[in-house]
Amino acid sequence: MSRKIGRRGFVISTAAALLAACGWDGGRSFRPVLSGFSRFNDWVSGLLFSASRRAPKYDLADRSQSFPAYHISAMTPTLAEPDTWRLEVGGLVRTPLTLSIDEIRAIEPVTYTVKHHCVEGWSAIATWTGVPLRAIAERAGVLPEARYVRFDSFDAGYYSGWDLDSALHSETILAYGFNGQELTPDHGAPLRLYAPHKLGYKMTKYLTRITFTGERPGGYWEDQGYPWFGGV
Repeated sequence: MSRKIGRRGFVISTAAALLAACGWDGGRSFRPVLSGFSRFNDWVSGLLFSASRRAPKYDLADRSQSFPAYHISAMTPTLAEPDTWRLEVGGLVRTPLTLSIDEIRAIEPVTYTVKHHCVEGWSAIATWTGVPLRAIAERAGVLPEARYVRFDSFDAGYYSGWDLDSALHSETILAYGFNGQELTPDHGAPLRLYAPHKLGYKMTKYLTRITFTGERPGGYWEDQGYPWFGGV
């Protein structure tokens, strides 16, 4: 499939997701159409994805003046006892992990300035710092049966599912820094998932658990009809 055709298919299917994002699904009769667009978007996105493709990088001077924040909870999620927070890594792994933020920060970091894309139609450029998820996966020893990854959050039960190849892309990170500063609660502190090859709703904030699995997980928005792959 040509890049031109792929992009056109992505735009068409994203339009359907936008309708759902605005709270309208066209009624009972239109839901199968939205579902069909979502499946088509997943198919196109899967074809366009490449483990070797890198996102365009930007200078610090290009960073956006504002970067909208979102969460599902009625108020910005925060930890009552931040020092007790731990990231659990489990599922189909040889060595389940329980990591503190200091242990995560001790792993060699990655920093990049990239463009963020939201399904609602806006984009913004920002700098992110974190540890490659691949490094965590290698430490845990992901088993051959694993094909997907589930990311869970303390934001009112928010979660998302990814395919393993997308999760292990070299630019998929667990971010603890934003624009040269420590990540703040409005952007997912103490730790959030980030990758420039995914739409914003795929990047789970307020991470608590990563589970490698053989079965495809759903997701907070995906279960409501949003495209599962969510690639850009």
